[in-house]
Amino acid sequence: MSTYDVAVVGGGIVGSAIARLLGGTALSVALVEARDDVGEGTSKANTAILHTGFDARPGTLESRLVARGHDLLGRYAEATGIPVERTGALLVAWTPEQLDALPGLRAKAERNGYTACQIVDATEVYRRVPALGAGALGGLTVPGESIICTWTTNLALAIDAVNRGVRLLRGHRVTAVHPGPDTTRLVTTAGELSARWVVNAAGLGSDVLDALFGHDRFTVTPRRGELLVFDKLARPLAPCIVLPVPSSAGKGVLVSPTIYGNVMVGPTAEDLTDRAATGTSEAGLEFLREKGAELMPRLMAEEVTATYAGLRASIGRDDYLIDLDAGQRYVLVGGIRSTGLTAGMAIAEHVADLLKGHLDITGRAALPAPPRMPNLGEAFPRPYQDAAAIAADPEYGRVVCFCERVTKGEIRDALASVIPPAGVEGLRRRTRAMNGRCQGFYCGARVREIFEGGAG
Repeated sequence: MSTYDVAVVGGGIVGSAIARLLGGTALSVALVEARDDVGEGTSKANTAILHTGFDARPGTLESRLVARGHDLLGRYAEATGIPVERTGALLVAWTPEQLDALPGLRAKAERNGYTACQIVDATEVYRRVPALGAGALGGLTVPGESIICTWTTNLALAIDAVNRGVRLLRGHRVTAVHPGPDTTRLVTTAGELSARWVVNAAGLGSDVLDALFGHDRFTVTPRRGELLVFDKLARPLAPCIVLPVPSSAGKGVLVSPTIYGNVMVGPTAEDLTDRAATGTSEAGLEFLREKGAELMPRLMAEEVTATYAGLRASIGRDDYLIDLDAGQRYVLVGGIRSTGLTAGMAIAEHVADLLKGHLDITGRAALPAPPRMPNLGEAFPRPYQDAAAIAADPEYGRVVCFCERVTKGEIRDALASVIPPAGVEGLRRRTRAMNGRCQGFYCGARVREIFEGGAG
């Protein structure tokens, strides 16, 4: 049985970010993931927005960490090649009450340290987004909001962690916890390990793991968010992220471009009991079509190429729940909502600060350079467009997925990477293969053949 200084449970964005940071010290670290791949849970299906934190509740831990994370992830994306488009966002007011709320939202943003918001009139709203439905009364600009590839973010952090010496244990679902005088023994579905400290970043399963440590302080409610994805031909209709004015019922439905060149409408917000219910529903998709018709009628005439749903770990409070128990040598990182994509690296910093009094987290010298990730963004050059790359390696000119222009060279590289995909769905998230109009109908068999080591 292997023993580590720290075991981080959960291979999503937050867990990977924590493992990466601690992996840069002299500590021995394991990243323990229940599923067969990193980023298989909440992290793989969200609105993929790099938030400024303008609308967080001022004074909360979330507001501070989202603002810090926006800066950290922005710089990390530049260093690693994670695609980011600085589209900006526009909150649109459709009623007099929403219009009256804009000054308060701007003041809230300023209390969060974000001072770039501006209130604009209806003429400016339609100049910025001409395809909006009739009736907009005004808006609030948020120029710092951006779109990002959540898949590449998670993978970059996890690869960086492994390159720094972290042991990645996939397919290790924790089923029992046995605290000892010096270490905690974790029983998993693939064997046992022990650790001096355990960090719980298990997302939808964080309350279950917390209970194994003897606590009863929160319950995760899976909150399903369904989304409609429209064809790339619709992209000119959504030059920026279009946000509703939030209400007591929540943030509401947005219209957003995606980093892959599509347009997305959603999400819904439906509390469930099933933590594996990632399928879409007829009612949810009909609701999105109705809202989309109100927000941007012209978009509804475009082709829907995909629908999907993600589950967020709601715990019934308006802030993150991060706590260190020195007696148990245990850190809980719970209640991390969709803002965890942005805040992940800042959450890692916060966890490291909590551990400072208990572990030596001094950074090692001469750490490996951050990984350079393949570009999945439609707004940036891809291998099939790179004549020099194709001349050097013809595999970058052999297109396998024609909808998304994914080449055999990219698939080959993903299969040979530091953290190769465990299945074709993992390959999709690493390359965009099977992610386009046909959803794998035409290329799926060929992609699977290559994945399984078939003919070249």
